[in-house]
Amino acid sequence: MKAFLLAAGHGTRLRPLTNDLPKCLVPIKGVPVLEIWLDIFERSGITEVLLNVHSHADVVRATVHKYRSPVQIKISEEPVLLGSAGTILANRAWVGCDKEFWILYADVLTTFDLKSMLGFHRERCPVATVGVYEVPDPSRCGIVRVDKNWIVQEFVEKPANPTSNLAFAGLMLGTLELFEFIPAKQPADLGFDVLSHLRGRMLAYAITDYVIDIGTIETYREAQATWPGLN
Repeated sequence: MKAFLLAAGHGTRLRPLTNDLPKCLVPIKGVPVLEIWLDIFERSGITEVLLNVHSHADVVRATVHKYRSPVQIKISEEPVLLGSAGTILANRAWVGCDKEFWILYADVLTTFDLKSMLGFHRERCPVATVGVYEVPDPSRCGIVRVDKNWIVQEFVEKPANPTSNLAFAGLMLGTLELFEFIPAKQPADLGFDVLSHLRGRMLAYAITDYVIDIGTIETYREAQATWPGLN
């Protein structure tokens, strides 16, 4: 199975850590985030990964070259950022005929078992399935509202007046039909340009395991103190 690992952002909110390192290589208790993700991929049956890069692309290439992982990593360098959805669309040929694929954000740290969400997705076959978790401040996140069957009725990126506290966790399963909803403009963002158009055709999967977005210095420090590691 294939997965996109989205890692091309500048990592501005993580400076000064990202002055010399891409955000996918910042260490959590001494282990680079990318290395943690490779472990998750092996456990989840993901064999091919497309890693998009922008800042410090040379550092990422040199690091990946040293890894001895059974996971095949394809680096897609973006001289101009395409946005999360733009990256998916630009690499449509890499997905090929695969019926489903993962879209994962590299600055998410989790102990969640991806296989459980995959099973849920395959039972019901939506256009996409997003992992969600409860957050105390929904105005800072992409928020979903679901019905009793966990069908997404609304997705709003950073809403001023949230109708739910279920946030997109940066873990997503897409299907070939998803490409029909990605606009051709660049950059294109999943949260702002795609997910809001999948109301009624997308499922949410509740995550109760450890999950944290380490995209800021504050949450990065929290992860350093709380990360339990992968069992």
